[in-house]
Parts: sequence; structure tokens; C-alpha cells
Amino acid sequence: MIKDISRRALLAAPALLSLGAGTCASAQLTSTPQRAPSNILVAYFSRTGNTRVLAGTLQRTLLADLFEILPSRPYPDDYEQTVEQARQERDSGFEPPLKMTVPGMATYETVFLGFPIWGETAPPVIRSFLSMHDLLGKTVRPFVTHGGYGLGNSMTVIAAHARGAQIEPPFSMEADQERRTLNEVRTWLSEIEL
Repeated sequence: MIKDISRRALLAAPALLSLGAGTCASAQLTSTPQRAPSNILVAYFSRTGNTRVLAGTLQRTLLADLFEILPSRPYPDDYEQTVEQARQERDSGFEPPLKMTVPGMATYETVFLGFPIWGETAPPVIRSFLSMHDLLGKTVRPFVTHGGYGLGNSMTVIAAHARGAQIEPPFSMEADQERRTLNEVRTWLSEIEL
């Protein structure tokens, strides 16, 4: 029975369980129950779950608060539609409105900021998050997932939008399953006769 569980579901389970504990009704802010408030925030945006897994691990290890960055209007479920929408937003400089902002941002000294690389840069919703929160004097520690192309210009984006913050070197890791899967399916379809 256990072999029927996908690797992604198995990896995501701890992060999803941590999201359920202590979630505020009015926000996507999660704090570990029965402890003093944290001065560390783990804020992240994740489309496929790769960055969410990292965020959950950081939150549990650091006993930090967790905040999921969400646009007010979700990105499409379809991968290629999302890529096109993100490209248009990036090219026009559009910063999509957020579903909500972090309550009590002033109480945090360190912000671990997680996101995937989209189109060789930070997703537009990350620009929105940085623009909507005063990070002056805070330490920002980026953690980034990417499809094999590295960080792109994402650190330049963070520096431009998180004015006055101390930006630490990022942690990055390749996590390109969705793109790789689409490419493999397309290759397979090009080899068969329909």
C-alpha cells in the first residue's frame, strides 16, 4: 500500500502537516504552538510544492513562523499558461496584488524568503511581497528552487525591492520535475505515430 504514494506526496507531507498546526484563521501565518513568538519568518511562494517542502523544513528546524505568499488571483493550474502569464507580468513590470500581507512584520528580524525561478528571475508575486513589506534593517535569507538555470537575476530583484535589508547569499537547489516531465512526454509523443 505504501508504494502507491508518490515521492512528491511523501516529501510534501511533513510541510503540509506543519501548515495545519497553529494556522491563524485570518492569515496564512503558521507558528509552532506553545512557544514564544518567533523573530524569524519563513515566507515562501510555491507553485508545485518544491519550495513549500523547503519552507516547512526551515520552519520546523528554526521554530519560525511560516507565511505562504499568495497572489489574490491564483495562477492557472496549467503549467504553460502560468509560464505565459508570468512572462507577461515580468515583461510589463506588473506586481500582482497579494491575497494578504504578513501581520506584524515589524516583529521579525530575519526573513527566509523562498521562491522558484520563473523565466530566469523571481516570480512577479515575490516583487509584490517585497514591495508590500518594509524590510529595512532586517536580514533576508533567500532560498530558491530552479529548473537547472540557476538564480538568474533574482538576487538583483530582491536587492532592488528590499531596500535597506541585509541580503545574505542564497541557498539554491535544482527542482525541475514539472518541466522535465513535460519535455519527456513531448519527446515520447514525437516518437510515436498517432
